[in-house]
Amino acid sequence: MIGDRPVWIAAIPPKPAQAGPLQGLTFAIKDNIDYAGVPTTAGCPAYAYTPERSAPIVELLEASGAVVLGKTNLDQFATGLVGVRSPYGACSSVFNPAYISGGSSSGSAVAVATGQVDFALGTDTAGSGRVPAAFNNLIGWKPTRGVISNDGVVPACRTLDCVSVFTRDVATAQRVCDAVAPEGVPAAWSQAGFRFGVPRPEQLEFFGDAEAAKLFAASVHRLIAAGGSPVVIDYAPFLEVAQLLYSGPWVAERYAAVGEFLEAHGAEAHPVVRDIILGAKQHSAIDTFRAMYKLEDLRLKTLAAWKQMDVMLLPTTGTTYTIAQVEADPVRLNSNLGYYTNFVNLLDLAALAIPAGFRPNGLPFGVTLIGPAQSDRSLLALAARLEEVQVAVVGAHLSGQPLNKQLTERGARLIKTCKTASDYRLYALANTAPPKPGLVREAGFPGTGIEVEIWAMPVARFGSFVALIPAPLGIGSLVLDDGSTVKGFICEPGGITGARDISSFGGWRAYLASR
Repeated sequence: MIGDRPVWIAAIPPKPAQAGPLQGLTFAIKDNIDYAGVPTTAGCPAYAYTPERSAPIVELLEASGAVVLGKTNLDQFATGLVGVRSPYGACSSVFNPAYISGGSSSGSAVAVATGQVDFALGTDTAGSGRVPAAFNNLIGWKPTRGVISNDGVVPACRTLDCVSVFTRDVATAQRVCDAVAPEGVPAAWSQAGFRFGVPRPEQLEFFGDAEAAKLFAASVHRLIAAGGSPVVIDYAPFLEVAQLLYSGPWVAERYAAVGEFLEAHGAEAHPVVRDIILGAKQHSAIDTFRAMYKLEDLRLKTLAAWKQMDVMLLPTTGTTYTIAQVEADPVRLNSNLGYYTNFVNLLDLAALAIPAGFRPNGLPFGVTLIGPAQSDRSLLALAARLEEVQVAVVGAHLSGQPLNKQLTERGARLIKTCKTASDYRLYALANTAPPKPGLVREAGFPGTGIEVEIWAMPVARFGSFVALIPAPLGIGSLVLDDGSTVKGFICEPGGITGARDISSFGGWRAYLASR
């Protein structure tokens, strides 16, 4: 695939799936992870080598039944959070080709978001397993350091690197976790009431993105609805740690990994990547030890926050950017994207990026759940409680209508108002209390669409909501005017006997206003 989304660097002929817990799933590999007999480029063709053995994580996934389909594009040498620093082309967000996909694991995220694979491996040093998840509405699991082996991975910062996993839902991420890290059980807080930390209001930074700020506020309420108690923490020491990653000597680890290659092949490398890595030579061994001492001092300061909270909730990024913006100002904007991500591996924390809604312009927003080392299963369990299903409502469940409380009581939140596809009819059903409409799809009906509201509801509470719906109504798949499909209210054809066709009103509200 080329153009807006150059996802693949190399195809891998699929092998027959082995029996195992991941049988039936396909996956992709970021091209800084080895696959036997297939060149590893790390996003730089001149650097390519062909390994004799696959990385242990790849062997483990194949032994568990998953089938690998190919190797994916990335910010060169896994240096960047943007997804545009590649000679193979800049990946874009699946929601708008003008916007970045996030990096460095750009191709892996897009491969999952477009449905080409069920999950994908990325790597994460500064946020590369989380930022692309936020920009493509995915789950991004950044494990505790060492949970997944880094053998067979081209290092960025060897002491900090983690192999990460992208999926479209929490359940798939849990399946992968069970296969690669079967030990451990979720903490009690992930199953019941929990305390979640959020930064002081003045420490939140959205870089002018007011819609992102609103969506983060909604995420706080979402955790409260799920049984969480918010705790305001001091984010300052975490931010100081984040600033060490690129302004401190840890960038010299990148030079230790590929610096000699770049000294000899600088003209064949991406100029931004080359300059970042070669610039690391300015740091001395003395700088390194001083930075290590500072990190330990800051680590102690962060412990005060962890005494107050079980998990931290942060925006995955404060904002997003167009490809043109990043190319015009590559270093500063990349740094902005790391405001909430860069500290995590330095402090050896676990993290799980999850979707958190959409801006009015259609671009997704994401938040990250962060926990202490070895809290991976707890984060996944909590995210499963938070995972949402979108439901289209058409009548008595609309905002301000008598049954809307059935949504709000379950922590549902309004996403948008829109219309169905044109071939739906709306009927005022007979003998219902409170009055309810019935929505029926009729092939070829030349309508203009029926107004609906789209609500996002925690999956864990969806079943109890559906159980309240009386016949002849039910929940089915509803096609919207933009061609997308969501779960929504539909009516059995027999239910319209004696009902009045009110399709011409275009929606339940307009019909009620006419009475």
